[in-house]
Amino acid sequence: MKFIDLFAGIGGFRLGMESAGHECVAFCEIDKFARSSYKAIHYTEGETEYHDITSVTDEQWSKFRGTVDVICGGFPCQAFSVAGKRKGFLDETRGTLFFEIARAAKQIKPRILFLENVKGLLSHDKGRTFGIILNTLDELGYDCEWQVLNSKNFGVPQNRERVFIIGHLRGTSGREVFPITGKNATAINVINKKDGMPRETNRVYSSQGLSPTLNTMQGGGREPKIAIKIKEATKQGYAIAEQGDSINFSLPNSKTRRGIVGKQVAQTLDTSCNQAVIVQNPLKGKTKNGWHFEQNVFDVEGLARTLKAGGGSGNIPKIVQKPRGFNKGGEHEVAPTLSSNSWHENNLLKSGFRIRKLTPRECWRLQGFQDWAFDKAQDVNSNSQLYKQAGNSVTVNVISEIAKKLEDV
Repeated sequence: MKFIDLFAGIGGFRLGMESAGHECVAFCEIDKFARSSYKAIHYTEGETEYHDITSVTDEQWSKFRGTVDVICGGFPCQAFSVAGKRKGFLDETRGTLFFEIARAAKQIKPRILFLENVKGLLSHDKGRTFGIILNTLDELGYDCEWQVLNSKNFGVPQNRERVFIIGHLRGTSGREVFPITGKNATAINVINKKDGMPRETNRVYSSQGLSPTLNTMQGGGREPKIAIKIKEATKQGYAIAEQGDSINFSLPNSKTRRGIVGKQVAQTLDTSCNQAVIVQNPLKGKTKNGWHFEQNVFDVEGLARTLKAGGGSGNIPKIVQKPRGFNKGGEHEVAPTLSSNSWHENNLLKSGFRIRKLTPRECWRLQGFQDWAFDKAQDVNSNSQLYKQAGNSVTVNVISEIAKKLEDV
């Protein structure tokens, strides 16, 4: 089927739809940096390109009627005005970006609307906002179904809940797409717990405590591992983070936040991608061409491998210090290692461990993008933009699963 990609971002919807055999004929994205990544990743020759969706005229939309089957869009959720009774969707949704989707749908009349938004849309303004959306689509002739899906159930280790809405044009389709049951995410292996290993191997020791007497284990995953306390607004007052867990450090001094530690799964990415993991310090005296490498940043079956959406070993060393002549955007550029001062004083990491922020590449992997796509985007954008684009994107894996069922609708 042919589709239009609205609020296109870096093309998460597009990759998922194309993986199911659907064809993009037009896209719209206002952010010039996201648009640069989109056009670097996707072949857009001959497609209609729009920037500001509010400037697209009804006449421009109407030219797609009869040729476009699906409108896709993860629309920003702005405040809806529900004061008083209005005269249908033109009044109820005017001034919101959802109105732009409704306006395009009115002119194009595609068989299917495929929309995405935050889970909170369902409860916003005590459900009245979502009610306006459903009423608007009903007036346009669409019967809707929806489901909240979590990215962690579709093969990526990220706890990201989003509501997906499918609108069926009355009289043209009707077979339901939902419910969709995802599979459990490929787990980030808990490095310190190995079946068949000696008891001391499966223990976790606090960074504030003492290591047991070391024997001649000589590697092989038998070294004692570490755990640290991360402050959370829970009854216990903290959560334990181990190797392979994610840590959200966006508001490190908050007294009200919960869910800061993700157990073998990253928390929902935001536009700053403030996610970190526990890693080991660089090996002293071990250098290669002037670069200082981390030792075993992740187990080969751990986070780096799990996050990699494509092929490859996932065994690439991560660099924590820049040599002289380091160039921005270079092949080995990664986010800097966070010092203990970047977190809490009581989380001072000892025994050779640090907290390191996820790299832009890893954040893109958490959204289901393969490395070839990230490489193309990295050529045209800065790290700050790459982080923002990952946080704003939809998860490709989830879109792909839904897109597979659209053909039968």
